[in-house]
Amino acid sequence: ATLSRLTIEKGDGCILQDVDGNRYIDFFAGVGVASLGYNHPAYVKTMQEQVANVHVGSFTSRYRAELSHLLSTVAVGDLRRTQYYSSGAEAVEAALRLAKSCTGKTEFIGFWEGFHGKTLGVLGLLGDSFKHGLGPLPDGTYSTPYANCRHCPFNQTFPECDFDCVNFLRKKIRYETLNNIAAIVVEPIQGTAGNVIPPPGYLRQLRMLADEIGALLIADEMITGFGRTGKMFACEHDNVVPDVITIGKGFGGGFPMTGLMSRDEVINSKPFANPSGSSSSYGGNPLASAAAYITVRTILDEGLVENSARVGALMLERLETFKEKFPFVGDVRGKGLMIGMELVQNPGKKERLDKKYTKMLFQECLGSGLIVMGYNPDIRINPPLVITEEIALEGIEIMEKAFARVADRINI
Repeated sequence: ATLSRLTIEKGDGCILQDVDGNRYIDFFAGVGVASLGYNHPAYVKTMQEQVANVHVGSFTSRYRAELSHLLSTVAVGDLRRTQYYSSGAEAVEAALRLAKSCTGKTEFIGFWEGFHGKTLGVLGLLGDSFKHGLGPLPDGTYSTPYANCRHCPFNQTFPECDFDCVNFLRKKIRYETLNNIAAIVVEPIQGTAGNVIPPPGYLRQLRMLADEIGALLIADEMITGFGRTGKMFACEHDNVVPDVITIGKGFGGGFPMTGLMSRDEVINSKPFANPSGSSSSYGGNPLASAAAYITVRTILDEGLVENSARVGALMLERLETFKEKFPFVGDVRGKGLMIGMELVQNPGKKERLDKKYTKMLFQECLGSGLIVMGYNPDIRINPPLVITEEIALEGIEIMEKAFARVADRINI
């Protein structure tokens, strides 16, 4: 926001307009929050009607009851029980409390370059330099390499490696921890790291490891959930049923609504299940529940999961041509409308491009009417799920022209 200096006036579909009347295609969607885009008629109508009735309260509302039932019909496996919160970190912290309650254990495993929020309770799971200077961190949190095959810290190649990163985690648990792991907390696709996609079978390996050590598997699907990756939930790509799924961002279609999903024998564990043990002042209030209900209902009614898969495949195909056109594009990857592009210093190498160049690219795109998370060398493309092929291709054309204009200025 600081870099863009944008002040947005209004939006429609995948198009935003600033106070000066400039039009922008949105490949950002508030980091995947605006799943229905902007000014969706069903969303607007539902929210207007709800705010005119009752907008706050701790009692169950009609939409809260209908939302919980709707989620039970799209749940992964038997994860049909839900609890609601208002921020991503709050929901992940609740999942950690739930894991402690269920297992009686106290330690957690996170991953390099993982992101689960910025509050102190989850800061130990943040695998990034963001946490530097913010210590001390909570006891009992450990970080291990994610299956980022392009940047494998073990210098292995998949599938010959036989998931060396998971075997390393087994050794880490043996030698570093108290062997008291309550949960392994993982993003099925790492968002903040640059939309990094692990190899097929990775989540199944973590599922097996969690079962071996008597820990829960928590899938943080804040970004990946509700159609973003071309499946309702990203763990479905690996046919894995976690013990807990955390949900948010696109779940509320723009309203701050998050939650967790689990099964009866887990979610009823005490002290989490005690009165007020899992509650939240704002979570699931009437307005939030209306927002989430109409968002999920619309995703289903309008086939937006399928749209994500179809349009995302087209975008990925077009963006992959950038690798031949621009020597500083080192990698393009994606599932559905969650696409990552890695910019590099040297062709064929993996050192990331200097930010002075990536900021040029960001500004060139912005000046031509495209908002994209391109100010870092790991570009993240997360447009609203309602995006059409026409708008998607228009945005990619803007990107390509912006890249071409900057190419001569990039000294590689």
